[in-house]
Amino acid sequence: MRIAIYTLGCKVNQYETQAMEQELTARGHELVDFEQAADAYIINTCSVTAVSDKKSRQMIRRARKLNPDAIVAACGCYVQTHTDEVLELGIDLVGGTGQRMEFLRQLLTAAEKKTRVLVDDALHRHEFEILPAGGQMSRTRAMLKVEDGCRNFCTYCIIPFARGPVRSLPISEAVAQTGQLAAEGYQEVVITGIEISSWGQDLDGEKSLMDLLEAVSAAAGEMRLRLGSLEPRTITEDFCRRAAKLTNLCPHFHLSLQSGCDETLRRMNRRYDTERFYKSVTLLREFFPGVAITTDLITGFPGETEEEFQKTLDFIRRCEFAQIHVFPYSVRPGTRAAAMEQLPKSVKEERAARAGEVAAQLHEQYLQSCVGQVYPVLFEQPGREGEFTGHAPNYMEVTAPGEDLHNCLRPVRIIGVKGTILKGEIQP
Repeated sequence: MRIAIYTLGCKVNQYETQAMEQELTARGHELVDFEQAADAYIINTCSVTAVSDKKSRQMIRRARKLNPDAIVAACGCYVQTHTDEVLELGIDLVGGTGQRMEFLRQLLTAAEKKTRVLVDDALHRHEFEILPAGGQMSRTRAMLKVEDGCRNFCTYCIIPFARGPVRSLPISEAVAQTGQLAAEGYQEVVITGIEISSWGQDLDGEKSLMDLLEAVSAAAGEMRLRLGSLEPRTITEDFCRRAAKLTNLCPHFHLSLQSGCDETLRRMNRRYDTERFYKSVTLLREFFPGVAITTDLITGFPGETEEEFQKTLDFIRRCEFAQIHVFPYSVRPGTRAAAMEQLPKSVKEERAARAGEVAAQLHEQYLQSCVGQVYPVLFEQPGREGEFTGHAPNYMEVTAPGEDLHNCLRPVRIIGVKGTILKGEIQP
């Protein structure tokens, strides 16, 4: 079969798509671009915002238009939490956020156009579904999913209902998959999960995320190790001291903030305050000079006053983030925040624009601090004529003159900034 996959959302969705790609190609099927004619289309959906929901529906409809006779299947968080809405779209196979291999089996054995539903109750899952790590070998970095689920139940978030409780990949399996990725020639592995800070909470013993990272780092050899999003309370002095000894760990840490105001954080049911968050920032800068600390920010959360928003702006300036992803609050039906008094859409978007201006200033400030530094850049794809682009360990995008550099690590001196990209020269 000719099969096309479209993926929305986070790195976990990307990882699970790559696992499905591996399984499909291993069975002899051909992967094609989503806009091409295919025998089957898979849409791996997201539901983190209302925009994600809308995009998921659009791509399902798009698949049906591309080939009315093809099998159209959808899986992921939007399908898990909005199954009835998806069924109204008239697709052939409805999956969720689990049972990926059974989902593919049903797809490949479809002999008739009859809607089948494979959506379980995510809140009653207890086992981690082990999928193959990596992806297609044209890529330079692989993702290693080590955790699924979340039990934080932030008031704005639908994901715990879509993904279920915390389930962890055992260390032995993580080590084995990391060794395999290194042997396959990947230069970087991204440790990902829905809430990787919770890794190990469901396993016997008292292993922590750092125990996992030390084992994976040893198995990775010279392959770079990058972390997904971390809960701020994960960053302790012990964590930083042990992490700083991992020579292949990239100095890029994404700490979820969401708000820089303690009153707003309490309404969000976040498990920290700004004082604890700033302690994490301070520790990272102490142990990792030049570290890139990135974050997410929600504007216009229910009850957010102008004074509270100003506190957030002041706090993100204080933290001097390297990069901030800003989102206007999106109502998620079924969450506690959906029942709170909402702010007008215009207020949410206006605050997002103002926060975005500060974020752009901070990003420019961090990029300028990189000028003059030499970084080992992992080159990924051609840029403009005669140039290649890639990422430094701090995850800043770098472009430099060169050819045929795909999946190559080269030392690059940063000589300037153009827009949001660092310009560099490859060193001897």
